[in-house]
Amino acid sequence: MTRFRESVRSLLREQVLDAAYRLVAADGWGGLRMAAVARAAGVARQTLYNEFGSKEAIGNALVQRELEGFLVGIQRELDAHRDDLEAAAAAGVGYTLQQAVDNPLVKSVLVAARGGEDDLLAYLTTRPEPVFGTAMAMLDAYATEAWPDVEEESRGLAVETIVRLTVSHIVQPVAFPEESARRIAAITARIAYPGGRA
Repeated sequence: MTRFRESVRSLLREQVLDAAYRLVAADGWGGLRMAAVARAAGVARQTLYNEFGSKEAIGNALVQRELEGFLVGIQRELDAHRDDLEAAAAAGVGYTLQQAVDNPLVKSVLVAARGGEDDLLAYLTTRPEPVFGTAMAMLDAYATEAWPDVEEESRGLAVETIVRLTVSHIVQPVAFPEESARRIAAITARIAYPGGRA
């Protein structure tokens, strides 16, 4: 019975997050109302409040879900270039920047934020969780295994740099994704191997 309840709860959460995603992508985070989410998800408002408690909790869950999808794609890109840290970094950053351009939720958040209306951007820029903390932990663990010759302090600096620069380029792009990825990867490789690779 417990497993059944967990399954139903998981389906309910996904249904609510799917509805919230569509609404935010269409109207921005500032226009999102709990009543509209409940209607779009086909659940009672009280059920929505029981499950999430607040609009902020929905925002956090939305960002976490998108981040998980990004991280799965990033790992796939890293795996394809595991023999070359700079190529792996370029592939992972390039994937992330292109996905951000194509992602309706990210696009909606950034467009609204440029008009000064959208506080969901804080999840990308000022709150350490979930984006920075989760991404840095995943990349640090990956780099430790994939490139054990990188010294620990250099690895930590490289991971923080690549995450922060990538988020910065998502929020305020200055070049095409491929060019930004190439430049961020070059910086990352220099930090990881400050004396050059032996």
